[in-house]
Amino acid sequence: MNHPAFLDSPDPTIYTLRTTGSGPAGKLPLTAQVLRNATSGHVFGMTQNAGMGWDPRKLLGKEFLILSTQGGIRAPDGTPVALGYHTGHWEVGLLMEEAARTFAAHGATPFAGYVSDPCDGRSNGTHAMFDSLPFRNDAAIVFRRLIRSLPTCRGVVGVATCDKGLPAMMMALAGTKHLASVLVPGGTTLKAEEAEDTAKVQTLAARFAQEEITLDYAAQMGCRACGSPGGGCQFMGTAATSQVVGEALGLSLPHSALSPSGAAVWRDMARRSALALMALEASGRTLADILTEDSLHNAMVCHAAFGGSTNLVLHVPAIAHAAGLRRPTVEDWARINHEVPRLVDVLPNGPTHYATVDVFLAGGVPEVMLHLRELGLLKLNSLTVTGQTLGENLAWWEQSERRARFRAKLRELDGIDPERVILPPAKARAAGLTSTVSFLRGNLAPEGALVKSTAIDPKLLDADGVFLHEGPARVFGSEDSAIATIKSRGSDALRQGEIVVLCGIGPASGMPETYQITSALKYLPKAKGVVLLTDGRFSGVSTGPCIGHISPEAWAGGPLGKLRDGDILRVRVDTRKLEGSVDFIRSADTTAERSAESELDARPPSEKLVANPDIPADTELWAALQGVSGGSWGGCVYDVPRIKQLLSTRTPISTS
Repeated sequence: MNHPAFLDSPDPTIYTLRTTGSGPAGKLPLTAQVLRNATSGHVFGMTQNAGMGWDPRKLLGKEFLILSTQGGIRAPDGTPVALGYHTGHWEVGLLMEEAARTFAAHGATPFAGYVSDPCDGRSNGTHAMFDSLPFRNDAAIVFRRLIRSLPTCRGVVGVATCDKGLPAMMMALAGTKHLASVLVPGGTTLKAEEAEDTAKVQTLAARFAQEEITLDYAAQMGCRACGSPGGGCQFMGTAATSQVVGEALGLSLPHSALSPSGAAVWRDMARRSALALMALEASGRTLADILTEDSLHNAMVCHAAFGGSTNLVLHVPAIAHAAGLRRPTVEDWARINHEVPRLVDVLPNGPTHYATVDVFLAGGVPEVMLHLRELGLLKLNSLTVTGQTLGENLAWWEQSERRARFRAKLRELDGIDPERVILPPAKARAAGLTSTVSFLRGNLAPEGALVKSTAIDPKLLDADGVFLHEGPARVFGSEDSAIATIKSRGSDALRQGEIVVLCGIGPASGMPETYQITSALKYLPKAKGVVLLTDGRFSGVSTGPCIGHISPEAWAGGPLGKLRDGDILRVRVDTRKLEGSVDFIRSADTTAERSAESELDARPPSEKLVANPDIPADTELWAALQGVSGGSWGGCVYDVPRIKQLLSTRTPISTS
């Protein structure tokens, strides 16, 4: 009988081995007092530290933990041994190494742990999207467990970059705010020369299906979009916005968000972050001193000024909840978006669409904050990880050599005036930059909906900044069926003026993002201005009149799930007042605008609303737990007291 060759090895050296070893040389730095008072775990931990090769004479140094979302296996020269899920976590191990060496050089003992993260770009259009948002909660839990599993830890450096890993890291740090911690944002990908950006390149399939591009063009552009092997995407999507929010919260050093991955300034930021953590710990301060109502306010203000991703409406409340703070409400978001002008011209919002690395060179978060300070919109006494207040940090930044040299570098490298990227308020008004998020109501969204109004093409607005569209519904119960229609050139193709309704992808289904749909609607000429309504969410790079987070969701009996093809709908978004409505007007076979709500109430759910059998049980559990904890408007968190209360009132299970 022939056996597979891999059942045994042809290598004779496998038989050269030992059953004993000499063990590390030296002695643990123990004292009688330590042995009398220490736990067995503490002493055995020192034994293992020596076993891993750490000099036993240095084991009394303060212990700091470095956590990251690192993925893949890099050779020392940077070539891949095994790929990561995305560029965002491909190089962050280098930041960990810089921080670790800095700790060791100052007599501290560094530890490292990892919870890798998925890529929403890779997941788009696949069943992997059912795991995307739920992953955030899982990762935050594991990060917190890792922190608590090093009981001798004196502080934490959290290194993360992208859509779910970075919010998870902030939730984890916020949930262990009795410790000193510093967030190190993993940076951004460089622009690729003579190539499409990483937002537009995700529409190659849809454009090819519509014969907008050739096969050869798609192959070339698909290969060249990443200008560097590491870093988050080049646009102000969820990854970049999360970096901005982390710095605005005071968790990161000034001018650390959006740093170009792999650059010297990026590595330097990790070294200085380690120094900041040691200083913070020595001062006796923890994240409890930094994460406050004031720091949350500053983060939300910066989100609005940058034109950030709507996904942060999910993540900021989750961070607040983890920190034991009041979760921001829709009213809080609406108020701040009313007060704060958008000051940043960056992908995908425009109008010029600069890349995130340009925003970094133009001054990044502290430069935007200088303008916000002048407008009186910041809480300047909020403490940051520098040990100084935000006001003190901004006073340093305004006069710093760093500010002057990086802004000059943007002119030198790309010929770009920094004030075209980060605009003073007067210039922003003159350029017509609209505010960031509008919150909508209406009979299709009785509990609310949102739209990134700053990303609606100004050509679609009237003189008062209002987008208004009335048209027939085109209803889809799955993303697959919607994208097939968008790609189609046949009789089932999408028609101009139709309103795409994508229902049944709210929190009960894991709340997948729908960038495969929204990107196609943006880049296909025939779909320009097509309205999308969904109970799901969007990638932060989505643009156009795309209304998401519609609630209640279809699976909770929401009216969106009762619509039929041809129903006449009306969408109104006032991008200046940041309000509007999403309404069912009438069915296709009636003309009178009467009893619309009554008609919807009387309808059964659409036959297109069919449960997806591929939703994982893990995601169903997540959906149930977050559903009783405030839902998507509450940040999709786990409210443990509320869950325990509900479980305690359940009907006992009979054992007879």
